[in-house]
Amino acid sequence: MKLDQQRDEMVNLLKERGITDQDVLQAMHDVPREDFVLPSFHDDAYVDSALPLTHKQTISQPLIVALMAQVLELQPTDRVLEVGTGSGYAAAVMGRLAKEVFTVERIGDLAITAAETIKRLGIGNVHVRFGDGLKGWPEEGPYDAIAVAAGGDRVPSALFEQLVVGGRLVMPLGPVQDSQKLIRIRKIDKDRYVEDDFGGVRFVPLLPETD
Repeated sequence: MKLDQQRDEMVNLLKERGITDQDVLQAMHDVPREDFVLPSFHDDAYVDSALPLTHKQTISQPLIVALMAQVLELQPTDRVLEVGTGSGYAAAVMGRLAKEVFTVERIGDLAITAAETIKRLGIGNVHVRFGDGLKGWPEEGPYDAIAVAAGGDRVPSALFEQLVVGGRLVMPLGPVQDSQKLIRIRKIDKDRYVEDDFGGVRFVPLLPETD
């Protein structure tokens, strides 16, 4: 089956599973996921499942990437922070929806590979940094939206501080991987927020904060 047909089938599946934002669906169709997976998984690029990366990390399943983008309610003027670049695929999708995306990756090899892929694809509004994502990227903040692509038991305070009032943060929260829920936090004041639950998910855990 040709890749274009596989992309079409993936988008149809996303629609069936609750993705209604047409801009998100178009972004998912336009970003070539096959360029972000390991070569040995090229033929599985449009299967709706997570796929392995190096260093025991994964590229999230398309449904999760689309769901996170949808619940972030991204606008063309938004500045977005992503914690956990991984392959760079989700950042590339968000780059189709927002003005700029700043993504931070703790694992050096992944950060380098993601940056190279994004550059090769000519994606000029996605910026990759090697560093501790739990600290955010304060020099480029504040952000209208923040996506955290790994699970934890609480929202890191540095990320909440870098979110504008009215901004949205999406993150898997739960004490263990099997009990994570995808949570959206909308900041309504300096130290106040409202929370929405979008159901169970499974993400790799956040790595501990560095000094």
